[in-house]
Amino acid sequence: MDTVRLDKWLWAARFFKSRSLAVAAVEAGRVQVNGERAKPARAVKIGDKLSIMREQERTELFVRTVSETRRAAPLAKLLYDETPESLLGKQTLAERRKFYAEPANEITGRPTKRDRRALAQWRENE
Repeated sequence: MDTVRLDKWLWAARFFKSRSLAVAAVEAGRVQVNGERAKPARAVKIGDKLSIMREQERTELFVRTVSETRRAAPLAKLLYDETPESLLGKQTLAERRKFYAEPANEITGRPTKRDRRALAQWRENE
């Protein structure tokens, strides 16, 4: 086997939980092969450079091996070589997440009566 479909490879390499999620990402333009936008049925071969955008994380890698079957995570990592720039970007993003507090996490639900009164008082004072 020299080539495999892009969506199958992404699923086998464990970048997406299902092939349908991989297809949706490829169709949305979040996956590029050799710098070009691709279709889910595009044939991926050894040596291709993939660029995958997931949420805020950008991963660039070279295909080392092709596979249609999904295996354990340590075996899936053997399918590709990630670029040093991509690894550095992931480390930087992890450090930012460590020190950044998401404001939405502090919201616990609907405001209480006390919160509403405090907000009304704040608006009156403006």
